[in-house]
Amino acid sequence: MTRHRVIETDEGIQDEIDVASYDRMMRGLRDRGWIYTEEIIKSGITKGTALEIGPGPGYLGLEWLRKTIDSKLVGLDISPSMAEMAEKNAVEYAFSEGRAVYVVNNAKDLPFEDEVFDAVFTTNSLHEWDDPVHTFNEIHRVLKTGGRFFVGDLRRDMNFLIKTFMKLVVREKEMRKGLVTSINAAYTREELLDLLKKTVIDEFEITTNPMSLMIKGLKL
Repeated sequence: MTRHRVIETDEGIQDEIDVASYDRMMRGLRDRGWIYTEEIIKSGITKGTALEIGPGPGYLGLEWLRKTIDSKLVGLDISPSMAEMAEKNAVEYAFSEGRAVYVVNNAKDLPFEDEVFDAVFTTNSLHEWDDPVHTFNEIHRVLKTGGRFFVGDLRRDMNFLIKTFMKLVVREKEMRKGLVTSINAAYTREELLDLLKKTVIDEFEITTNPMSLMIKGLKL
């Protein structure tokens, strides 16, 4: 039986030491090819101006920019320290000025006008949203007609052996602790389906793999 969901903080990673640790972990996952870049591209998000919610140190969005053309990125993170780290990493990628821009704000009320983005994507932030129905509606609001979105996150009902493997991969004690709380705060497919039915989202599909849930959608 899947355990009940245990809500995690919605304040993001704020402490500078934690930010540095998280950056090291995400850089390692990037180097192994274990971030969602290819899934985002396969979902049809291949160009235009995209909003990334909760970019953390930025590797997912920066890899997306590296693998796409005619693309720009706006990253929105609740943590000023994390946004600063993402900006530093964008410099390392040597993108032209303005191709990757980072904004500090929460995901509940997106600080953008209606219908300004060609795409929205986010990974490993859904379990931290304090009002996911409202945030999904905000994603819909800022998307242009015909725009696509991708939301990827952990799944709470993952197999015990998969969870154990993930703990072994994450070597730093504090990061391992954060992984466990994130898994405990994650959703199941059935819970996500119930949430999405309460939103104004036009069209969506939920897919799964042993570790993750992925939502791909379109604004009609």
